[in-house]
Amino acid sequence: MNLFYYPGACSLADHIALIETGLSYRLISIKHDKKTEDGRDFLSINPKGYIPTLELENGTILTENQVILNYIAEKSGKLLPGDPILRWRALEALAFMSSEIHSRYQPFFRNFPELEKERAREKLAQAFAILAEQMGDKTFLVSGEMTVADCYLFWVLMVAPRSGVELPEALSRSFDHMRALPSVIRAFAEEGLG
Repeated sequence: MNLFYYPGACSLADHIALIETGLSYRLISIKHDKKTEDGRDFLSINPKGYIPTLELENGTILTENQVILNYIAEKSGKLLPGDPILRWRALEALAFMSSEIHSRYQPFFRNFPELEKERAREKLAQAFAILAEQMGDKTFLVSGEMTVADCYLFWVLMVAPRSGVELPEALSRSFDHMRALPSVIRAFAEEGLG
């Protein structure tokens, strides 16, 4: 499989999941001119023009973090709990992070006016409080084991400082724990991150 990515972007969640599951993959970076490092026109691969994008062995293209993370989990049989309710909780957390956190970062990524940033900070603080309550004192978000939700959570927490929102203790603890995992260390190294 080919994972199209930008270093340190949200595709990092998929990269971590691929390492955790042991699935075979190749990283292909995207340049700002929408060319891939192997010379292809990225828009011909994914007309949406953004990452992550996963190209399967048969040429099928998957987009959207939630879909790619779920695909990685399903294909590997890892990173989703066996318990049906906990499995749904992991998928629910993915959807929540995508809609209520990731989307709220736009004002900070694109330098929107301060009023819009302040509204986003309020919504982010509320969303982080919900996740912190869900996590409680568990090591991972939905259970005692890492799930695809934790891969995405790591990224949304990693970029949180851009917003100026202080993370609740449970989420800070989760970020520190995840940052020390071999899969995260390896993904950082492979993406050339410090």
